[in-house]
Amino acid sequence: MLNHIQGWRERGWHVIDGPAYAQAWQRFGGSVATHPLVVEQLAELAQIPVRYLGWERDGELKAAIPTWGRHLALSKDVLKRQGKKGLYDLGNAELILPAAADAQAPLRHAGRYLSALNQGRFTNLKAQAESLAMARTPEELSKKFRYNQRRELRLLEEAGGQIRPVSSFTSVELASIYCDLFQRRWGFPATGAERMAEVIERLRELLIGSVLFLDDAPIAIQLVYRVEAPEWISVEYINGGVDPQTKAFSPGSVLSFLNTQAAWEDARARNKPLRFSFGRADREYKDRWCNPVPVFQV
Repeated sequence: MLNHIQGWRERGWHVIDGPAYAQAWQRFGGSVATHPLVVEQLAELAQIPVRYLGWERDGELKAAIPTWGRHLALSKDVLKRQGKKGLYDLGNAELILPAAADAQAPLRHAGRYLSALNQGRFTNLKAQAESLAMARTPEELSKKFRYNQRRELRLLEEAGGQIRPVSSFTSVELASIYCDLFQRRWGFPATGAERMAEVIERLRELLIGSVLFLDDAPIAIQLVYRVEAPEWISVEYINGGVDPQTKAFSPGSVLSFLNTQAAWEDARARNKPLRFSFGRADREYKDRWCNPVPVFQV
């Protein structure tokens, strides 16, 4: 029975290997959560093998997907079912699967937060009730808003605040700063805290952004991953932590300003659109930074 259902789900698809999937991603593009390195490293951490599938037309690969059983790979549902809930945190990441713009490949594996960019590339997509929060361009932020952000940054720097790139810390240091500030901000441990240093180390080359310091102590950090596809840049802001004792300086807001501005500068220097996702559009502060965008599910 199981093989029969799998046969129906994979009808028209065939098994490919990891390198073939990586090649498809580099050719057609994708997002952070479907990037070959992210899929490979987090699946290895979870010890759940990935089954890569390809869709061909006229003997040419037109689409590729990474799967865990009946789900797309890295699914929270599969982790939960295998007793590995909260092993790592990808938030509610935007899913862009590698496919030619007109592939029309039938997607029958369960997945959520599938980007609108998948339309035309895949069929069977159903509109999802929630939206994702996608960072606005700098020009879409009001002059007053931008002025206030620069003012808050200046006040922090005048008080002795420092901006340090994430690249100047080890993975263990970053994990320690993140888990400490997250716990202080929310009063409970960060998702994936136990293996955080290992996750950061595995995805290290994709991590971007800065850490804010005041009086030589970290006061704000965000986990932000970036991948570059042929036609766009995908950035995923997973989560962050701030020291509530320093809220007079709005360190979380200052860091969002720094990280988004740097990402826009980078994308524009490469002449590519930026998809900077703040995850699900479920918090008031995201409304200030982002536009809600529709997403789909299978």
